[in-house]
Formats: sequence, C-alpha cells, structure tokens
Amino acid sequence: METTPETRARMSRQKSRNTEVEIALRRALHAAGLRYRVHRKPLKGVRREADVLFGPAKVAVFVDGCFWHGCPEHATWPKTNADFWRTKIEGNRRRDMDTDERLESAGWLSVRIWEHEDPVKAAARVTALVRARRARSDRG
Repeated sequence: METTPETRARMSRQKSRNTEVEIALRRALHAAGLRYRVHRKPLKGVRREADVLFGPAKVAVFVDGCFWHGCPEHATWPKTNADFWRTKIEGNRRRDMDTDERLESAGWLSVRIWEHEDPVKAAARVTALVRARRARSDRG
C-alpha cells in the first residue's frame, strides 16, 4: 500500500534539527558550563553530523528519534507501507552502528540519546563523559 499524501506531508514536517529535545539538552549542557558545536561532522569525508560536538574531547552526541531510529522501548512499526518503513528504520539503525564504529576507530566517543530521555539526566551523563575525556587527555 502506498503512503498517502497526508502521511507524506506529516512526515516531511518532522524536524531533523533543533528539536525540542536537542534544545533542552543543549541548554542543560550549557548550564553545566560546557561549550560545544552544533550540527557538525566529526570526521572529514563522512557525511554524518553529530547533533552536539565536543571537538577537543572527541565526543559526538546524537539525539535519536524513537520512531526514526527504532527505539527498543518505543519503536512502532507502521502497518501502511510496512515493508518500506521497516527497511527505512533498519537502514537507519545500520547507519547509526556504522557511524559509531567509524567514530570509535578515529578515537571518538559516540553518545546516543533517545528523544524520550530526560534531557537533564542525559546532559549529566554527557557532562561526565566529556569531563572524564578532558581529564584523561590533560594527563596525557
């Protein structure tokens, strides 16, 4: 079954940048005293952007939508055009794993945050990771 024009229009309105969750996370990170870059590519030649990037600490943060990235808690599988959506979401999952592996190979830490996570708790987790990596490189 084909996707309806209404569904297509609704999906095209979904934000991929600067979502409420991203903004709340960034506010909490800023309040914790961290400074970062937004929507940057951690690796040259790899067409993938991190939502929040801590360059010197080599930490790349991705805020993943439950639907688009197949959240184990909240993933839903549409009945309309089911094969298309399963292929799309599973492809996103494979790309995410590939991104994480590429970053790790280059010495980066990839942090995945689900859109349903509390942004303050997620920011605390990211803050601890960034500070630990900074401390480790300072001891270097």
